[in-house]
Amino acid sequence: MNHLTESQLSHLKTSLLERRETLQQHFTQDNESEGLLGDSLRMSTGELSSVDNHPGDVGTETFERSRDLAINDKLAQELEEIEAALQRMDEGTYGICIASKEEIPYERLEAIPYTAYTVEHTPARDLSDARPAEEDVMTTPPRGAGENRQEKSGRFDDAGAWESVEDYGSASSPVTSGSGDDEEGEL
Repeated sequence: MNHLTESQLSHLKTSLLERRETLQQHFTQDNESEGLLGDSLRMSTGELSSVDNHPGDVGTETFERSRDLAINDKLAQELEEIEAALQRMDEGTYGICIASKEEIPYERLEAIPYTAYTVEHTPARDLSDARPAEEDVMTTPPRGAGENRQEKSGRFDDAGAWESVEDYGSASSPVTSGSGDDEEGEL
């Protein structure tokens, strides 16, 4: 820890303790709330049955619940890393990369106080390249599908709607007619 001054170390420890407190409060509040993420979907939504709900509503609830669980997992991992960083402070190894044994620059520690790695030795995150199973059986659309669809369908396309109705005028312009046979007051 010789590369960190006492004031830098104190500042970093304060940052870690504040973030730990925030995360602990998050998990305490989650456990005290009525709609716990550990409950079943039925219990967390307060619905007696999902039969009378639109499938989109159930899908939205499932998505929201999955998102909240993923956020909680990420925050729990951050809390573990903070605890490990505080332990490294107590042991005197804080600020030293656990992979290369190099000093971690203060600027990096200030940005991510719980990091245990230099930028060069940070483990790669395992991002899955897996694609949905449906893509294995999907075929590409026929050539030209959708090209000039509106133009050839003979249906009204709202992209040219203003050009079609501008001849009739607007609330702030006088009515004009191509025939000139209209009597005043008739529309």
